[in-house]
Amino acid sequence: MKDAYSLILSAIDSGTYRPGDRLVESELAERFGVSRTPVREALQRLETQSMLKRDGRSLIVATLDHNQLAELYTVRTELEALAARLAARHATPEEVRVLAGMVEEDRAILGDPQALSRANRRFHHQIHLASHNRYLVQQLDLVHRSMALMARTTLAAKGRDTVTLCEHQEIVDAIAAHDGERAEAALRRHISMAYETRLKEEARLASEIGNDE
Repeated sequence: MKDAYSLILSAIDSGTYRPGDRLVESELAERFGVSRTPVREALQRLETQSMLKRDGRSLIVATLDHNQLAELYTVRTELEALAARLAARHATPEEVRVLAGMVEEDRAILGDPQALSRANRRFHHQIHLASHNRYLVQQLDLVHRSMALMARTTLAAKGRDTVTLCEHQEIVDAIAAHDGERAEAALRRHISMAYETRLKEEARLASEIGNDE
């Protein structure tokens, strides 16, 4: 059975609790069927990891500001690019086939942003594992944990889902060819396009809010 920390973290990652949502100790204990002491300790741990922040006496799920978003994508790009390069060098034939199969299977869920978002995380995690570097995998887990603080997926943007699968295919092809430089470059383009899409979506939403005022 998962501990309170893992349960709360999974709930944030799945979108059950979204940025800005208030987390109440007693409600969490009841939801997950655990006592309040491990919940309290889990909340304190998540606060030290900047997953939660104080709002008066309460804790809420943190939100990334513009600068934090830029910093996160910078780190993610470098680590993911390294993972792709190492995967091209170390991935087994079985791991390459799994990656290729993921891309093919994901075509069936085009048009479902939330399902694609979950599939996207699985795909990237598989690349991390294929790097065969446990320390890199640990660091990327931390980065992707922080990405749960993004309220929306870029895969909801018009046309982004189809383009994403094409980018995934390019990455897999490079890994299958054991071409580290091409895999790294393809991964960097992929993250860059995702970041650009997110910035455009944030600007669009800000403009719509401004027009409502």
